[in-house]
Amino acid sequence: SIVDAYGVPKAGEVNPGLFTCITFPFLFALMFGDLGHGFLMTLCAGLLCFYERKLVWMAKDESMRMFYSGRYIVLLMGIFSMYTGFLYNDIFSRAMGFFASGWVWPADTGGEGVTVEATKLAHTYAIGIDPAWHHANNSLLFTNSYKMKMSIVLGVIHMTLGICLQVPNALHFKKRINIIHVFVPQIIFLFSIFGYLVFTILFKWSTDWYARDASGALTHISPPSLLNMLIYMFLSPGNVSESERMFRGQAALQTFLLLIALVCVPWMLLVKPLILRREHRKIISEGYGRISTHVRVSAEDDVMGGAVVLTEQEEMEEDDFDFADIMINQSIHTIEFCLNSISNTASYLRLWALSLAHAQLSEVLWTMIFLPTLKMSGATQPVAIMCGFSVWFSLTFGILIGMEGLSAFLHALRLHWVEFNNKFYDGTGVKFEPFSFKAILDEAEE
Repeated sequence: SIVDAYGVPKAGEVNPGLFTCITFPFLFALMFGDLGHGFLMTLCAGLLCFYERKLVWMAKDESMRMFYSGRYIVLLMGIFSMYTGFLYNDIFSRAMGFFASGWVWPADTGGEGVTVEATKLAHTYAIGIDPAWHHANNSLLFTNSYKMKMSIVLGVIHMTLGICLQVPNALHFKKRINIIHVFVPQIIFLFSIFGYLVFTILFKWSTDWYARDASGALTHISPPSLLNMLIYMFLSPGNVSESERMFRGQAALQTFLLLIALVCVPWMLLVKPLILRREHRKIISEGYGRISTHVRVSAEDDVMGGAVVLTEQEEMEEDDFDFADIMINQSIHTIEFCLNSISNTASYLRLWALSLAHAQLSEVLWTMIFLPTLKMSGATQPVAIMCGFSVWFSLTFGILIGMEGLSAFLHALRLHWVEFNNKFYDGTGVKFEPFSFKAILDEAEE
């Protein structure tokens, strides 16, 4: 249903539904990552799947039909959210210490209002984000940087998959020209700019920017800003400031990648139309033309006592090939791809933004509603905890799972329709409907 709402696949076309079964719940979970919220969603979807025969009445209700028909994809969304919540180390905005932390806080904190610094240990946290970050004042700075770069990396991988799916389409429809002169320049253009950005993200992650040599001096400069680096790659090609330099030969490499990207633009724009025109002229020069059949009626009385139908065949001087139309169409596709490569990559930042909003809203509900009741004392504390838990759970289920879940669902839907499907999918087919007398009679009665 998610794919067909965009367009029904035509015969032989790659159906994105095969990949959407995994990529959709995964992208949703990146925005909804919380082990507790994912468990509640999995529990609700599991009950819908287990009692689907008893709950079939929901399919007749307009407001509940969407949840009932999508119960299996919601189940996957909940399971994937539990997985990403485990990686984010989040359960109802609380941290989980499954493994030994890589940081240790000093025993003497110095009293209230004093800033202390955690000490880095020799090992790192085994899987996911270290729980020590949940108690740090600079936690938001760390998770912002981490999730923002993660969104770009996963977004480029997702778009690369969409571009690569042009290949089986071209092979099936025997249009190999689309592989050499559409797929190849597109993938080179994407990798020369945003593939390089992904490389610098991974390089920055794998470098210890605060390592010191034997004399105690820093072995690297401060961590560079990748956004500034990418901007000045276009504004000032061949020049990399000392504060943005990450490795030797970076300026020459960026210039080379920029030139490759520029070469790919006329490659995408001109080569395919020119080859099609050359092939068409070759066909015409060999004497092959489109044959048109005209039908006329003969009214001669001596032919079988009446009129008869005769046919005449003549070669048409005009043909259907229009080079101007092909150039206009190719120009639109080229401009659209080049501009969308930038806008689509930036669009994946919604994975970071919604994940941040979900985590912060969960933190607010915990600290403002339920946590104060746990700090109370006296005989009224049990009643306050019951009331606080009821309000907290109701708001969690209504806002974080209901409203935030719907918001993440819509954003994941947009990422598949706009950033993924349009790379390879036409969706101009017609859905197969088997012949049925009952369907015809029911439609006639309605």
